Amino acid sequence: MAFVGMGALVACAATEMPTPSEGQALFAQNCASCHGADARGNPAAGAAVPDLTRIALLPDGAFPRTRILSEIDGYTRVREPGQRHHVMPEFGVLLDGETVPVTLEDGTISPVPRPLAALLAYLESVQG
Repeated sequence: MAFVGMGALVACAATEMPTPSEGQALFAQNCASCHGADARGNPAAGAAVPDLTRIALLPDGAFPRTRILSEIDGYTRVREPGQRHHVMPEFGVLLDGETVPVTLEDGTISPVPRPLAALLAYLESVQG
């Protein structure tokens, strides 16, 4: 009986939005080399690397969850004519895993791979 209760507890925990600290660890492994350990950019990586702590400072002031998820996983990126590759690699394949429900800007809930949701949680937490 105790195992059934523990299984239900684990199942509930797996469907909750990850914490920013979970995303920070993934950021350190996959993103910090270009975006810097503090997400403010890495001058050595070039001027085209954005400061990720200023995303919510865009004109409407809202954190664009859908756009950020798409940018990280590469789902909606389209190459410009003549462009051989994107500066930012597509991490979608690396961010596979169980899904968690993520509420998007329009109020819809989308199943998102946990590692991708964790990066989203971290990026939201570092907005200045």
